[in-house]
Amino acid sequence: MVLLYGVEYSREELLKRVGSIEQVGGVKLLELVEGSERGVRAALVRTGELSFLVLMDRGMDIANAEYKGVPLGWISQTGIVGPAFFEPEKFGWLRGFFGGLLTTCGLTYAGAPTVDEGEELGLHGRISYTPAKGVRAGGSWEGDDYVIFVEGEVREAKVFGPNMVLHRRIEAKLGERRIFIHDIVTNEGWETQPFMILYHFNIGFPIVDAGSRLVTTSIRYVPRDEEAWEGVEEFDVFQAPTEGFKERVYFHDMLPDKDGFVYAGLINERFRGEGIGVYLKYKKDALHRFIEWKMNGEGTYVVGMEPANCLVMGRDKERAWGTLQFLKPQESREFHIEVGVLVGKDEIKDFVERVTSITGGAKPELIKSVDEFVEVTR
Repeated sequence: MVLLYGVEYSREELLKRVGSIEQVGGVKLLELVEGSERGVRAALVRTGELSFLVLMDRGMDIANAEYKGVPLGWISQTGIVGPAFFEPEKFGWLRGFFGGLLTTCGLTYAGAPTVDEGEELGLHGRISYTPAKGVRAGGSWEGDDYVIFVEGEVREAKVFGPNMVLHRRIEAKLGERRIFIHDIVTNEGWETQPFMILYHFNIGFPIVDAGSRLVTTSIRYVPRDEEAWEGVEEFDVFQAPTEGFKERVYFHDMLPDKDGFVYAGLINERFRGEGIGVYLKYKKDALHRFIEWKMNGEGTYVVGMEPANCLVMGRDKERAWGTLQFLKPQESREFHIEVGVLVGKDEIKDFVERVTSITGGAKPELIKSVDEFVEVTR
């Protein structure tokens, strides 16, 4: 059944009330036309509860996303930037980091710029700047549910180098405020390749505001660097935009439930007196790392919730630790992430209780160093 405007409708009941399903939801293919975003292909998805913009020319990532007009993701100063503006060296990646609800990092490297086995690597990889091919978008009825989708393939390739393909399908149901991301990454080459992937979910105002908090199934955590040790006990509480704030990054070890799922949510209980939040749900055995990016600066006012198969210290560090993952020729890995909106006190309470049922309500253990964290979480 489709729940719209507080009423449940069967397929037949709903279709009798509209000339086209696009009256209440669906997907439209668009092309952006101004400034550095000119020519970027996009898909606007509407569920009646959510609207979000999938950028086919930026790795099938999700830029603007809203729940009934309330923005969910942070949009950076750069705005949407076309793939031709990619600067792979050092921190040049940031010149086109639009943020959005989701930016994907990888596929053969992610994290800090570094040199690994003589290869110079910039920040966070190439995949988010790569246009997709074979794009399909549409919707179909599955019983009394109307499923809206966008899918395509993004390739990271080089002669005498990797040939890695990300097939992404993004789905949402009419009447719901959940997004389902289904990724399959395949090494279509004939040499084993390093494999690093990080899902950079960027939550912004008004969900991030003074007093907002992070609720997760974390059982241990560690600050990335000296900057993150400042206020380390308040890693999960956020403040108003602060002049001169320096980013603080924390690595978490998440405890799964009996079905293997872990949970993370960014919650603002003061919003409109009722509360709102964004949550993630995914399998730990696929993405065993979780990175928190606490950035409470002026303008750059955002909290990153980042499931990953690596940390963000650089590929050389993962290799040295013995934690760098690889894909063999023709090997694939599969990932499923659910991202949704929590609305009102009851839904927030239920989410917190679910997390508490997994962790027992205990605060995560503070680990003294990144090296120790890596050792105890292998």
